[in-house]
Amino acid sequence: MDLKNNKITVGELLDDPKSRAVFQRRFPLVMRNPLVGASRSVTLEQLVSLARPYVSPKTINDTLNELRRL
Repeated sequence: MDLKNNKITVGELLDDPKSRAVFQRRFPLVMRNPLVGASRSVTLEQLVSLARPYVSPKTINDTLNELRRL
């Protein structure tokens, strides 16, 4: 998948069934949060920046690599 240099939006990722499945599998609790819908205009780059204090670098890198392989 083309992540557009991490400028792809969360909305674009969630609209794609394959990338949505990656997020649901890796972050099931986050995906159940009603605020996920409000984050549709956030870029992947912004999401990674917000997640860094809470998610291990390995998990972030593994997720990005999996998304790139789609």
